[in-house]
Amino acid sequence: MFHSRLKDAAAQVECHLQQVMQPYGDLPVVQAMRYASAGGKRLRAFLVLESARLHEISNENAIWPATAIEAMHAYSLVHDDLPCMDDDDMRRGLPTTHVKWDECTAVLAGDALQTLGFECVSRPECHSNPAIRAELTLTLARAAGAQGMVLGQALDIAAETAPNPLTLDEITTLQAGKTGALFGWSATAGARMAQADPAPLARYAADLGLAFQIADDILDVEGDAQTVGKAVGKDAEAGKATFVSLMGLAAAKARANDLINDACDALSPYGAAADPLREAARFVIARNS
Repeated sequence: MFHSRLKDAAAQVECHLQQVMQPYGDLPVVQAMRYASAGGKRLRAFLVLESARLHEISNENAIWPATAIEAMHAYSLVHDDLPCMDDDDMRRGLPTTHVKWDECTAVLAGDALQTLGFECVSRPECHSNPAIRAELTLTLARAAGAQGMVLGQALDIAAETAPNPLTLDEITTLQAGKTGALFGWSATAGARMAQADPAPLARYAADLGLAFQIADDILDVEGDAQTVGKAVGKDAEAGKATFVSLMGLAAAKARANDLINDACDALSPYGAAADPLREAARFVIARNS
């Protein structure tokens, strides 16, 4: 059930992204936007749609924040891959945006995808209540900015030249921003749209996001580039502290499993209706890409 729902969510968001970008024309920067935002698992969009379903928010409304988070995520990947950041040549098995076009086009495409995310949650089609649209926009800005994802990326870059490797607590804080903040926003979007308590879903997302990053660190050790869709082994080559390097492979896997159990437990207020989210949590540590 989960895989079919994930695939359906991905198809919905793919179609909606193309629709909202259709008026933009076909300039190279727009081509780069479409390229960068295509593909992927769409896990964050899935979290939005499922949290909306739990709170009886219509799909016609929920597709807007689901599209917003995928545009925001795509922007972060475009910028993360740049030579001044991680300097990656491959993403999702394809050339990264700056390789396929150039650095200037990639920066602008990322900028435009970020603003598209804010546009999607600000539009009346997202919700009839302007206060709720404002809440979604404010919380997305916080999750994506200097209190969330950007902060995590800045800490990650600083760690590359720090005199001492990061500790486990420092890596946990870093990843709570870099990876966890957008997961948190995605999982709580439906509750915010319904003006319900987002706390159970926030707890779920915090554990899910950390487990996701641990799984990424494991893939960097055990995965192969063709399956993962990007370069692997870069962390070890750079001498970068990760959950695996600090905990060991077996302990990292055990920690990820414990986090997923905790994430599933956090969903108890929703009963069986939250089973797709529980399956999503288990998928996070079982994936090979």
